[in-house]
Amino acid sequence: MTEKIIETEYDVTKKSRILRFYDSNKKKIFSTISIIIIIIISIAVYLNIKEKNRILISENYIEAKIYLEKGEKEKARDLLREIIKSNDSTYSLLALYLIQQQRLIHDHRELSNLYEYALKEIKFKKEEKELLIFKKALIDSNFLDESELLKLLSPLTSGDSVWKIHALLFLGDYFYEKKENFKAKEFYLKILDIKDLNKEMYSQVQNQLSLLNND
Repeated sequence: MTEKIIETEYDVTKKSRILRFYDSNKKKIFSTISIIIIIIISIAVYLNIKEKNRILISENYIEAKIYLEKGEKEKARDLLREIIKSNDSTYSLLALYLIQQQRLIHDHRELSNLYEYALKEIKFKKEEKELLIFKKALIDSNFLDESELLKLLSPLTSGDSVWKIHALLFLGDYFYEKKENFKAKEFYLKILDIKDLNKEMYSQVQNQLSLLNND
């Protein structure tokens, strides 16, 4: 009997404490709940808007391809530029590559600026970003000087990039075309130092070295 009385008193005391806590913190509780609800609604609205924007971007990309099929290159180019500036990691990349593939921009610097924008403003996976750097280097080799080109490709040639071999080969060929055989040989030999180099690449580099030795 005594135990039941004690339990009852404990329950009453416990409830009283909860009620007192609620009364004294009512405003904070409702404020917290309101903030949580607002955050949830905001996230839902943001995701909904983001999804609608992505659908619009995909539709614009399809429309740009239709313009190309019709031969309306200027309209396609303008729309693809807008897609790049949308900062969507997938469609911006597709738009950039399509502009280059279809040769919608002939000015190397203008095309390079689009690559520069993508690299600075859009978040890509490591491999995608490295490919962008490599493609930009191919374009920039038309007007950049030697030191600028080496600096641009340094993230690929000095690290463990999957594009390291291609970057070194490009630089070797770049200096070979400039008749700077010593520098060309330096980059070709760096390729041969790479472990597990496939036979096709090994043969290609050896052929280039043979050409250098015959010059």
